[in-house]
Amino acid sequence: MDELGLDSLGELAYLTLPSEGTAVEMGKAMGMVEAAKMTGDLYAPISGIVIEINETVLQNPLLVNEQPYEKGWLVKIEPTNWDEESKAMVSGENIPKWVDREIERFETQGILD
Repeated sequence: MDELGLDSLGELAYLTLPSEGTAVEMGKAMGMVEAAKMTGDLYAPISGIVIEINETVLQNPLLVNEQPYEKGWLVKIEPTNWDEESKAMVSGENIPKWVDREIERFETQGILD
C-alpha cells in the first residue's frame, strides 16, 4: 500500500492476507482490509505465488499506516508473469500523473475530501 491508498482508507483496524503458497492474480482480490473510512478487498499487484506474509501486521494492522515501507509490508509474491504484467506498472516520470488521476478519481467517488 502507498500513502495515497492509506490516506483514503484511514487507520487500519483489521486485515486478512492469503496464506503462503497461495496463487494470486493481478487485479484480483487476495485479502480484505477494514479501516476507519471503508472496508474492502485487497488486490494483488501482480500475479504469482505468495512466498511470505507479514504475520506482524495481522496482529498490529496500524504498522501498515505507521511504517508502510518498512515494518508495514504485507506479502512477498514470486511473480509468474513478470515480463507481461510489469509493463502495466506505473514507474518513473509517470508516477505524478498517475497520482493526480487517482486523487481526482477518489475525490469523485467521495473517498477523499
